[in-house]
Amino acid sequence: MRPLGWVDPFRWLAKGWRDMLAHPGIALFYGLCFWAMAQVLALVFKHKPEYTLTLVSGCLLVGPFLAMGLYEVSRKREQGEVPEMSSSLMCWDQHIKSMAMLVLVLMVLELLWGRASLVVFAVFFNTGMPSTTGVIEAVFNPQNIEFLLVYLAVGGVFAALVYGLSVVSIPMILDRDTDAISAVLTSMRVVFAHPGVMLLWGLLLSFLVIAALWPWALGIIVVGPWLGHASWYAYRGSVEWEESPEEAVTLSSSN
Repeated sequence: MRPLGWVDPFRWLAKGWRDMLAHPGIALFYGLCFWAMAQVLALVFKHKPEYTLTLVSGCLLVGPFLAMGLYEVSRKREQGEVPEMSSSLMCWDQHIKSMAMLVLVLMVLELLWGRASLVVFAVFFNTGMPSTTGVIEAVFNPQNIEFLLVYLAVGGVFAALVYGLSVVSIPMILDRDTDAISAVLTSMRVVFAHPGVMLLWGLLLSFLVIAALWPWALGIIVVGPWLGHASWYAYRGSVEWEESPEEAVTLSSSN
């Protein structure tokens, strides 16, 4: 684990911003994909608000895998290569086996998160699932503070789990094609080794995403790719690989 300081998350954002500006076409494609996800989320909240948290968990599941193409762009730039849209779209193809277990774990968390969300609604709205207006009224009604606290607590627990498991595991699989267990354990080690810095990083991600959702989620077209690139540098800044003997021989012979 590399030592981290409070300024590191802002450095990751700065590097991610540079990568996004260097390849605006690729960034726009992924930004529009993130925007489409936000529109689906808004549609669900409008008609079936009780399923909103379920869909949020789905977005947190799909988002890192969708951002894998952005990780590939930043990885190519670090290696001095020119990224292409085709390689960005197909970068996951060689890592399916390594990612299968991670996908399974995150899917189980998503299902549990969705079920827990419905249970919270069922407990506090025993007269039936509320409408969108009812949910908004419940959030801003001081008498429903228990509902809001429980809802946020349940969502926070699952969000923390998803964040801890995936903050560096997916870019690590892309970079080194490690198995899912090693990637997840490394991700959790990063979080536990630097809880304050990683909490700051998670808060920055959350704040920027929430701010990008207004108005009409147009900001996510820029913020989504930006955070995707920055997340690659979060991995590179947190994990340092020791040079293996084979790599040392290869490097010395090439020199």
